[in-house]
Amino acid sequence: MPGKPKRRRSGCPVSISLEILGDRWSLLIIRDLMVRGFTTFKQFQESGEGIATNILADRLRKLEKAGIVTVEVGKTDARRLNYRLTEKGIDLAPVLFELLVWGAWHQETAAPWAQIVSMRRNREAFLAEVRRRWQERDSTPLLPGFSRAAKR
Repeated sequence: MPGKPKRRRSGCPVSISLEILGDRWSLLIIRDLMVRGFTTFKQFQESGEGIATNILADRLRKLEKAGIVTVEVGKTDARRLNYRLTEKGIDLAPVLFELLVWGAWHQETAAPWAQIVSMRRNREAFLAEVRRRWQERDSTPLLPGFSRAAKR
């Protein structure tokens, strides 16, 4: 029934956040919007993560319903949908930043080590750049694609 409030497991902010973001696909879509400059369904699908189209469509709908992502009709082609983080979505930048740096710091990843070290030292500057790019609709990637884990 539309409009019916969702029953929560608890009032814990972590639990409530995980109800929205608690699957890997949602966070990877947000990552791709935020740091890789992706805006289209096709870009997400071809990100190298291997997400099935039905799962991708479902997660995009859920993120839109949660107010994290907005959908815009393409300016030159009305059949093309462009996805964009909302203010609520861009406020996840510190969370994604910490996951990215933690993962690269403690595991072997494909992230460029020098860039991770720089990001870790300049956390506020990196987050400011993420927000600037979002405000200016600059889709230039902040990070390259990650194919396979690389050794440091």
